[in-house]
Amino acid sequence: MVLYRPNDLDRPRLGLAIAKKCARRAVERNRLKRLARESFRRAYYRLPAVDIVVLCAQGAPQESNQRLFDVLERAWAHIGTSSCVES
Repeated sequence: MVLYRPNDLDRPRLGLAIAKKCARRAVERNRLKRLARESFRRAYYRLPAVDIVVLCAQGAPQESNQRLFDVLERAWAHIGTSSCVES
């Protein structure tokens, strides 16, 4: 799950909330965080000035890396074209 809202800065920011309730093992939580950071890094220059929080959804630790990248890419695309964000 990806939540976002406009910020007063000139750049996007990323926050991660990967709870133990979703991903029990630290290795799973760290993998999800690494994937989210890398995906955000690749999309950084296409994003407007927003604060983004990535939350862990049930079943995310069992998904493949490619599937998670695809889901995040769709989220970045939606944020980049969203009408509620002023560019």
